Amino acid sequence: MTWFGELYKSAVVKKAVMAISGIVLFGFVLGHMVGNLKVFQGPEKFNAYSEWLRQLGYPALPLEGGLWVVRLALLSAVGLHIWSAVELTRINRRARSKPYPFRELQSDYASRTMRWSGVLLTFYIVYHLMHLTFGNAHHDFVAGDVYHNLVAGFQIWPISAVYIAANLFLGIHLYHGLWSMFQSLGWNYPGYNAWRRPFAIIFSIAVTVGFISVPVAVLSRIVS
Repeated sequence: MTWFGELYKSAVVKKAVMAISGIVLFGFVLGHMVGNLKVFQGPEKFNAYSEWLRQLGYPALPLEGGLWVVRLALLSAVGLHIWSAVELTRINRRARSKPYPFRELQSDYASRTMRWSGVLLTFYIVYHLMHLTFGNAHHDFVAGDVYHNLVAGFQIWPISAVYIAANLFLGIHLYHGLWSMFQSLGWNYPGYNAWRRPFAIIFSIAVTVGFISVPVAVLSRIVS
């Protein structure tokens, strides 16, 4: 077998791919959450932020060209993340030859939680894009008026409930992912381990609360 074939089969490489693609996605999630919070500054500031995103790289790139570069990079990261997760699941299943002790059962519970939250988040991302980006799943979509689209969408409580539930799953996924990412990249040292779990907890809670605060604010008429 060639060196590429050996590399492709390596569980270590797949864990590294999952961790690195996860870092890219964690960065995007944090930036997206911070951008969403601009809705509390009113329609003018929020729509201006949306227009700034559309003009990334302009005029060197066509209008929305930079935004599509970012989207394609994120799509690649999502694809690599899913691929590595599926491959690692297959490797783990092949390696099972005896019942798990309690400690390994805990680890297996975490991995199963990651798989299911990952699947649910994939469906949620597709719906989210159809709802607020492309507008084909929105009841009153106005092209270019991002503030209106967000507020009008979240005023329907079942839609807000879906977003809130999805972001709770996102928080669980972020926590498990951040906590295990350091070990996947070989950053498993006593000096890191002391703050690894607190960092994962704080980051996941902050992102979850930030995202959930938007539909809650719309439903409670704080944002209207």
